[in-house]
Amino acid sequence: MTPQTSWIPVLIVLPTMVPLLAAAVTLLAGRSPTIQRAVSVSAIGVALIASGLMLYLTSAHGTFAVNVGGWDGRGIAGTPLGITLVVDRLAALMLVISLTVLLCVVVYAIGQGIRDGTTEQPVSIFLPTYLILTAGVCNSFLAGDLFNLYVSFEVLLAASFVLLTLGASAERVRAGASYIMVSMVSSLIFLAGIAFAYATTGTLNLAEMAVRLDDVPDGTRNALYAVLLVAFGIKAAVFPLSTWLPDSYPTAPAPVTAVFAGLLTKVGVYALIRTHTLLFPGGSMDNVLMIAGLLTMLVGIFGAIAQSDIKRLLSFTLVSHIGYMVFGIAVGSELSTSAAIFYVAHHILVQTTLFLVVGLIERQAGSASLRRLGGLIASPLLAGLFMIPALNLGGIPPFSGFIGKVALLEAGAQDGSVLAWVLVAGSVVTSLLTLYVMARIWTKAFWRARADAPDGAMASSTASALIEEGTDVLLEEREDVGRMPVAMVLPTMAMVAAGLALTLWGGPIFHFTDDAAHGVLDRSEYISTVLHGPDPAHATDGGRP
Repeated sequence: MTPQTSWIPVLIVLPTMVPLLAAAVTLLAGRSPTIQRAVSVSAIGVALIASGLMLYLTSAHGTFAVNVGGWDGRGIAGTPLGITLVVDRLAALMLVISLTVLLCVVVYAIGQGIRDGTTEQPVSIFLPTYLILTAGVCNSFLAGDLFNLYVSFEVLLAASFVLLTLGASAERVRAGASYIMVSMVSSLIFLAGIAFAYATTGTLNLAEMAVRLDDVPDGTRNALYAVLLVAFGIKAAVFPLSTWLPDSYPTAPAPVTAVFAGLLTKVGVYALIRTHTLLFPGGSMDNVLMIAGLLTMLVGIFGAIAQSDIKRLLSFTLVSHIGYMVFGIAVGSELSTSAAIFYVAHHILVQTTLFLVVGLIERQAGSASLRRLGGLIASPLLAGLFMIPALNLGGIPPFSGFIGKVALLEAGAQDGSVLAWVLVAGSVVTSLLTLYVMARIWTKAFWRARADAPDGAMASSTASALIEEGTDVLLEEREDVGRMPVAMVLPTMAMVAAGLALTLWGGPIFHFTDDAAHGVLDRSEYISTVLHGPDPAHATDGGRP
């Protein structure tokens, strides 16, 4: 039985509205860091609780939709008006995983003491901007129309640019300029796609558009899909639209890089999944996506092999593993879509964790360069925090990365096409090379003795640590050098535990992603809920017939 309660619309709005309101409060409380921190952590915690309730409700009762402000009117030719927010199993899972990451990272950032970069400015903009980013991420997953999704992307763009350039160093400003230019190109292409979609269908509501696109000629549909594919491909860092990422992300502070790597590209992947299954079913672009997925995997991982800086190396592996998700989308079966959703959840947790660990490495040793590191095995805690997500990313059994990759390989084998088999082979090669680059980090940064490091300045001196300006100082010059603050270690441990939980409960979670995949591929429940309200027939057995 579908719950008939007035609080469900409020629940759907909370993940977006609470962080936005909290951003205003933290901006006003800029002279009181304690209030800022408490409000930020509490707001993200409330949003996470609301998302957890939605995860439970969608699992039991299917899809829910709300017209913001109670505006449920219809315009010319019955076109839905107003802002529609929709939560199904896919959106709810993305919300829970993303808010878990956002909560851990904000605690980590507070522990690291990230503010404006100077003590003279009384108002801190880091936490207000971070909360605006949180609202943008949540609204992207809930958006029920293309224009609302576009607004969410613009909110993310503005917030991420501020976070990327905090501190105003020359390196960060250059990276921010590159990032903003590429993102603006993506936004312009997306805006052109919105105009194209409205001219073609007379609506921007995704459910209504899905119905009307069925009557649009194939050539027009494919042209519209191609435009949106380019826009979302840039956001998701799909090759050849991914070259901007390794130059932009590594320059930011560790918590900012971590949340960017974990979430911003996944918003683009989510948009690809939603549009591919809801608006453009039928596989007209499957071969294009397969080729893009293969090249993304291989180019990304070969780029990682060539890196000596851990942040850049992980940025290339981030690009590489986006290819696995595109693989699942392209094959288009229920198994491959389920595996892609599972892999998105896995990768958000693991990739974020690895970047947080890099922040701890910088704190402990003063550098993220493999040429300057060594002897980190002397810290068993740091070694363990790195090893677990590294093995997980490499797909070693029984970790969640192995579960997701095996499911993708099985889906590719079931497809049976030549391209699918090439993707299967490429996936195996990419996984082996991922293990190689993780082993390379372990060997150079952890296993070898510090005296063996080839960079003489680091090999012959006392271990150093990173300070805000990016320079190295000797241990004896700072009391905190070589120490990992508890407020940074505990969130990292929580992220490692979340990745292990995805492994331990891999069976039930994969069953949930099966239901989510069934829901996005079937389309009928989503369309019916948005246009006509919830259907009681979908309220049992996860919406399955």
